[in-house]
Amino acid sequence: MSLRIVIPALNEGEGLAARLRALQPLQARGAEVVVVDGGSTDRTWAIARALADRVLLAPRGRAAQMNAGAYGNASLHGTQTTALLFLHADTQLPADADRLIKQALHAAHWGRFDLRIDNNSWPLRMTAGMMNLRSRLSGIATGDQALFVRRETFEAAGGFAPIALMEDIALSKSLKRFGPPACLRQRVTTSARRWQTHGVWRTMLLMWRLRAAYFWGAAPDVLAQRYGYVPAPVPRPAAVAVMAKAPQAGFAKTRLIPLLGAAGAARAQRRFTLDTLHTAHSFAPSASTLWCAPHAQHRFFRALHQTTGVVCQVQAEGDLGHKMQAIVAQHFAQPSATPLLIMGTDCPLLSPGHLQQAAVALAAHDVVLIPAEDGGYVLIGLRRCVPEVFEHITWSTPHVLEQTRQQLRLAGASWHALPALWDIDEPADWHRLASMPLH
Repeated sequence: MSLRIVIPALNEGEGLAARLRALQPLQARGAEVVVVDGGSTDRTWAIARALADRVLLAPRGRAAQMNAGAYGNASLHGTQTTALLFLHADTQLPADADRLIKQALHAAHWGRFDLRIDNNSWPLRMTAGMMNLRSRLSGIATGDQALFVRRETFEAAGGFAPIALMEDIALSKSLKRFGPPACLRQRVTTSARRWQTHGVWRTMLLMWRLRAAYFWGAAPDVLAQRYGYVPAPVPRPAAVAVMAKAPQAGFAKTRLIPLLGAAGAARAQRRFTLDTLHTAHSFAPSASTLWCAPHAQHRFFRALHQTTGVVCQVQAEGDLGHKMQAIVAQHFAQPSATPLLIMGTDCPLLSPGHLQQAAVALAAHDVVLIPAEDGGYVLIGLRRCVPEVFEHITWSTPHVLEQTRQQLRLAGASWHALPALWDIDEPADWHRLASMPLH
């Protein structure tokens, strides 16, 4: 059996690293862990990139995210995926979950685990017990119970219905056509955070009411709003320009050389470029361009073009402002040009979710900025050519952001600033990155 564990995630950075580390023994035994992000703007994307086998971007919503992670036969191990496990990001499996699933799927088409909540209060013990009993009697599994299924059965059932809530119930009803679930008494452990935040009895009552309303035909979109889901903003198209230096010793990340050495700094640049390109490609797979220095024929850039198909262009001569202005001018000279996002390779926390936010902001503003904590910015987006934004800037100083804002005011351009991030320039930044839970 080839097992794929699909984890939908949205701003789960707080505890995601621990959850993914707990899956490493299963990965060592051949399981593939796929995290499907719904547009996170915290550390989720960076942590998943470090600890999961594959990280995907999908429209926000558990059904859409889990379908995106489930489809596609080939695993990273070169085998055909034969079993799927859908695991919430705040839920932990038993240590031998892969063995239990394999045994269960020999006799059944699908199944789920019993549930415990990581709070030992008697109301939550009772809640978990009632959920397990109800599931055993009804043959309906909830997402918290870590539903697993043969791949062929999942596809024959049509996957998760494209609804905002109750997708687990809808899938369970479809899977019951193939037989009853294997109800394993071994327990998964899920977080009590929702019950603790909103109150145990209030949360229980809300869930009962929502399930009853769904049974009587209420629309899942309406129920999702009552449950507290915030609709995702309407997606906006944008092209992405990634500015990258070749990872050659003594040329890239020079301020890290005292800490890492010239070769180590070059290796860091290579890693940053690969991560940033994956982020850009996840957001805009057909509209990402890599702007290269000192030239686009460096073997690293040629290899990226051959393996990913990314278009590689050479950066213009001059300071950073001239380089970015040349990119902007070339882009907006195209007929029907979309908005443009420009970023470097130095920000490890920059995610597709941030790019989505920036693209949405450009629907109402000429320019969008993601400030850097050091006084610059890690991303600038434009919906039209505003050449003044790159003029009279003292680059690589703490004054870049304020000078950029002053130029925007002089140009009469509207702009919007998203929350600040930090980039990797100095040894202290590298130590900060190393302290993140990415291992």
